Amino acid sequence: MKTEASAQLFTQAKALIPGGVNSPVRACRSVGCDPLFVAKASGCTITDVDGNTFLDFVGSWGPMILGHAHPEVLEAIRRTALDGASFGAPSPLEVELSAQVCAAVPSIDMVRFVNSGTEATMSAIRLARGYTGRKVVVKFDGCYHGHADSFLVKAGSGVITLGIPGSPGVPDDIVRNTLSIPYNDTEVLAQTLRDPSLDVACVIVEPVAGNMGVVAPKSGFLQALRELTRELGIVLIFDEVITGFRLALGGAQERFGILPDLTCLGKIIGGGLPVGAYGGKREIMSLIAPDGPVYQAGTLSGNPLAMAAGLAVLKVIRRPGFYEELEEKSAWFGVELEKIAASSPVPATLNRVGSMLTCFFAADPVVDFASALRADASRYGRHYRQMLAGGIWLAPSQFEAAFVSAAHDRQHLQKALDITESSFKKLID
Repeated sequence: MKTEASAQLFTQAKALIPGGVNSPVRACRSVGCDPLFVAKASGCTITDVDGNTFLDFVGSWGPMILGHAHPEVLEAIRRTALDGASFGAPSPLEVELSAQVCAAVPSIDMVRFVNSGTEATMSAIRLARGYTGRKVVVKFDGCYHGHADSFLVKAGSGVITLGIPGSPGVPDDIVRNTLSIPYNDTEVLAQTLRDPSLDVACVIVEPVAGNMGVVAPKSGFLQALRELTRELGIVLIFDEVITGFRLALGGAQERFGILPDLTCLGKIIGGGLPVGAYGGKREIMSLIAPDGPVYQAGTLSGNPLAMAAGLAVLKVIRRPGFYEELEEKSAWFGVELEKIAASSPVPATLNRVGSMLTCFFAADPVVDFASALRADASRYGRHYRQMLAGGIWLAPSQFEAAFVSAAHDRQHLQKALDITESSFKKLID
């Protein structure tokens, strides 16, 4: 595998961009190699600047549920771009996509578009605080909700990948108003929310964790969360930036039958373009300016190119049988990966929910942040490099999800299984 062009670009980038990358995990430090620079992508493949082509299981960290460069999405972007790339004013496309989102996601009566998942989550907690008149945000260890100050306490994603315990630059008074508790622990959850000394405005959760690796909610966990927050007048926020339109048309809340008060979205609703959204009950959303006093704004919010791409994606995923086919091949792939893990002397456990999955190099089940941290990240780094050499593009972190897309077929998945089995054998020594 040639890497000369990528190496040259990385050297140039490090002189111009902190770490040479515009998002920390992309630097690939935790997997012991330098990043490859991407030139193009199509379907379920991605090609670097040296001409190496890989089967892609990152999918731009989740949004490429149809695969890359889907013709209907590209045509929607092209057609829209002919009329202008940004207006800074309302356009018909944002009304159309709003209607599609509200119709698809069970808990959303009204929605506001923003430009990223981080914008969506930070706006949602501001709204929750404004609605309740309270201050404290409760999150869960290992869940990642973007890089806003409130969310960097015991966060997942790049924070855990790089081993950063929070972040300098986050004021103490912000941290005091954020509590992080164990994921999947209903006893601690109840004790925390019922504590009379706390002033809890909201609880924000990834209904299926995807940023400490994939971790499913235990039976009854989401139900207890919904019942407690409803009883105590606490706003429940589902961060479905990853799971929204990924696990079902209505996201994790449809899959598990639990309706939050607010939902944060991103990834898939932008079709690969920068986008985020938050929405929920009309009573709460009506507090957002200009109708209410809770301020949030964005020059590029509702960008017509992003709206057009999102509409094109939603058109495809609404077609009969889309999710059934994606679930069937993801389940088959997961079962085959489990067989490889079970037959290997290398400790490994697979977590899968729908088309999201993570293979942890851990002997015991991974059910929360503490058990995720027991995974052998150095072994994952070796596995990552071996998979890359075999033509498989995985997330450069043990603590991220892999994604199956509609563009992957059985032949693609079988190739990934073959390379995985070969890599596991090489990990024994």
